[in-house]
Amino acid sequence: MPSKYRPQIFGWFGDLDKGPYSLSLHDRRLIYANNNYCAFIRQERNDQIFYTCLYFVCIILGIILTIGMVLLIFGFDHELTLIGIIGFITSCFALNYAIPEFYQNAFSRRGSPIIFNRKTGKVYVNESYFFNFKILRHPKVFLQPKKRRIQEYDWNDMHGVIIHNFSRNALTSTVLMVCQPGTNQVIDHVMLDPARAGTGSTFVWEWINSFMVYYKSADIDDGEYKTDEEAKFKQDMIEGEGWPEWMVEAFNATSLEELAAIKHKYNIKP
Repeated sequence: MPSKYRPQIFGWFGDLDKGPYSLSLHDRRLIYANNNYCAFIRQERNDQIFYTCLYFVCIILGIILTIGMVLLIFGFDHELTLIGIIGFITSCFALNYAIPEFYQNAFSRRGSPIIFNRKTGKVYVNESYFFNFKILRHPKVFLQPKKRRIQEYDWNDMHGVIIHNFSRNALTSTVLMVCQPGTNQVIDHVMLDPARAGTGSTFVWEWINSFMVYYKSADIDDGEYKTDEEAKFKQDMIEGEGWPEWMVEAFNATSLEELAAIKHKYNIKP
């Protein structure tokens, strides 16, 4: 049975249900939570270091291969021209994949936290522009390795799906499908919980769902920073990362009216 969210994302494995879950959280990605909002990191430092090094090596090899294929194409042996053309196209596609992966691991500091406010139903994202599912990009963005994507979403328009990476390790990721309000038409994607083993792969999704409806299994003191350590959390994880002031203030908005007042204060269009 295909996904009900269209167009279906590549690697789709299953749709996830919204609603409270009885299981408690068994995951270290919850950084902070209070009665208004919670914050999860989506990248762990050790993983970022590993993949930064891996994709850097891939880029170097890809550049060498690309140059080699150009030499084959314009060399004197015409019998190798076709091999050169195929190799050149292949290496360009490989670089098109490896460079964004290198950028998003090398320039995504502090775990790329995602914020969920349960009183306004808003979700806040500040992440590398390359931390997404695009395949084709304008060439000029490759000259902007630190380019950011900062967005506010409605939780009601976000729906979870599991995708499979088809590797021997059977890793899965939880992705938030952003849909047109009241429809299943997908207009955007947000990575929630990347690349983990099948067992426990939906713990983060389940905890967030419970948190958003005030269910008892979502203990707000489960995070790395305790509830009364909000100032330290913001100092360590938020400050200096390009979060707009209005958005940081909106983390703690207790109603849509208060959120509207915050946006008005900073001249943000509704």
